[in-house]
Amino acid sequence: MLIVRKQVMDLYVDRVSQRWVVRDTDGNFWLVPPVENAWEHREPFQPAEDVELEPVPGHYKVMLGLPC
Repeated sequence: MLIVRKQVMDLYVDRVSQRWVVRDTDGNFWLVPPVENAWEHREPFQPAEDVELEPVPGHYKVMLGLPC
């Protein structure tokens, strides 16, 4: 039997810096700017202990042009 897994990225907002943060399927964090094709402009991100990432509903991924 073939099992298909849907790979999902998690989208967050850092309320302090007001930046979008994505955690990819490998567990890596990325900053994505609020521009067209944001994923192509991503930058690596290492969250500090004091960073509070708030989960964002998945429909915002389409708005940012992120892979679903």
